[in-house]
Amino acid sequence: MLMTADDYRDSLRAYAPRVFVDGERVESVADDPRLSPGINGVGVTYDFAHRAEHAHLMTAVEATSGKTVNRMLHIDGSAQDLLNKLEAVRLVCKVSGCAQRYLSHDALNGLFQATRRTDHTHGTDYHQRFLAYLHDVQDRDLTLGVAMTDAKGDRSKRPGQQANPDVYVRIKERRADGIVISGTKAIVTGAPYMHEFLVMPCRTHAPEDSDYAVCCAVPIDADGVTIVARPAGRPGEAAAKFSARYGQSTGVVIFDDVFVPHDRVFLAGETEEGGFLTTSYAHHHRQSCIGARAGFGDLLIGAGALMIEANGLDPDRHGHIREAMVDLITITESFFACGVASSVYCVDDPARSVMPDPVFANIGKLLLATKIYDMHKLAHYVSGGLIVALPGPDEDHNPETQASLAAVLAGREDIPAERRLEVSRFIEDLTASHQGGWYSVISLHGGGSPEAMKREIWRNYPLAEKTDLVDQLLDRGIYDQGQRVSRQPGRCCVRGCEAPRRITGEAAE
Repeated sequence: MLMTADDYRDSLRAYAPRVFVDGERVESVADDPRLSPGINGVGVTYDFAHRAEHAHLMTAVEATSGKTVNRMLHIDGSAQDLLNKLEAVRLVCKVSGCAQRYLSHDALNGLFQATRRTDHTHGTDYHQRFLAYLHDVQDRDLTLGVAMTDAKGDRSKRPGQQANPDVYVRIKERRADGIVISGTKAIVTGAPYMHEFLVMPCRTHAPEDSDYAVCCAVPIDADGVTIVARPAGRPGEAAAKFSARYGQSTGVVIFDDVFVPHDRVFLAGETEEGGFLTTSYAHHHRQSCIGARAGFGDLLIGAGALMIEANGLDPDRHGHIREAMVDLITITESFFACGVASSVYCVDDPARSVMPDPVFANIGKLLLATKIYDMHKLAHYVSGGLIVALPGPDEDHNPETQASLAAVLAGREDIPAERRLEVSRFIEDLTASHQGGWYSVISLHGGGSPEAMKREIWRNYPLAEKTDLVDQLLDRGIYDQGQRVSRQPGRCCVRGCEAPRRITGEAAE
């Protein structure tokens, strides 16, 4: 069943999670105005799946069941799937800023690959457990929170060396019918309004820390789960032209002796495969982040163009304004192009799914992580200082000041002052408020720090091929020119790959 946004909000009322926001216990997640912008953001992924013009992006047929499912829960089986997912994430994020639900997709795809690998190596039955869980999640059209980043404690020490063992989630007890987990996940996007959590390791663990290599599914209201969260966006603030409607909460999730039955356990001490799961998820998620921040770039580009117009400037005559806008466009489309390349040149997995090309996915994520501040700066440059100098929106309706402010704060004569002020506050909301800072930090650190991306680029880039190339040019004994298979990203053979056919309209060509 494909839910709508209203169905999704109603479904949350069937759960009774232990949630705290601003020091208060939340009685009903679905009805608390402090969380409404986050529920609205996730809701976009539900409603867009019902729109005919978006159905080819927002839905897909699941190969393992033959059923039509939401794209955010689909296992990618081809380059075209990855392209559609990338476009779908950009679509929902240029409306909502951050739709969160692509994290569900990325975790499910990483687990699809990791459970197959674990079974092959250890003779376990994790993959069949996971497939049963996957089909249930797809049938009920759930949203899953990714509980991955541990609190970590003293970063210089491994999990088993911590003074407080609960700074990492671990298997505390093994029972005949399941496991008991305890510990803390520190940064869980959308935590209060998920249906379930996928608990995943956030690093490769040494054999002596095998109890920390755990992956399992936990309902949001399971006994022993506590969520301490911040409000989503800027609900109730008149100046928040965007984030009063759309935003995301983040939460600390505490697992205190939580029992998980075996059919919901997908990793329980296999350290090497836990490391693979972490990396697999990261590659999928970093490609999704590219689509998400490209959608955010669309918002900045559109708002910047409107602000330029309201200010009475003409980019064709004012070269410095045109140059700044071109820079903003170039940054956005450059990292998105890496997302496209990572889709087209994807890597086949033995689980019969595909992985985004690691080099292109990590380069794209590194670009957006380090260029997000430049994107904000460029939006500020083309907009002017008015975006942080405006009086509060209450003055727009103050009879003693309204007329005077409208007269002096107008720009072009044919554009009402109210329009200019609204666009100004929109840009402030996205770039210069605490919500704007949130977008910056999640862009920088979401999916791993820039250092993590650099390590993956270095690990996966075929550097030896480049040295061989120069050796060959220098005539140092390599004579198979044109015969060796290229390992360069984007090329799997001497001739090179053919890009898959793209979807146009509602059907494939």
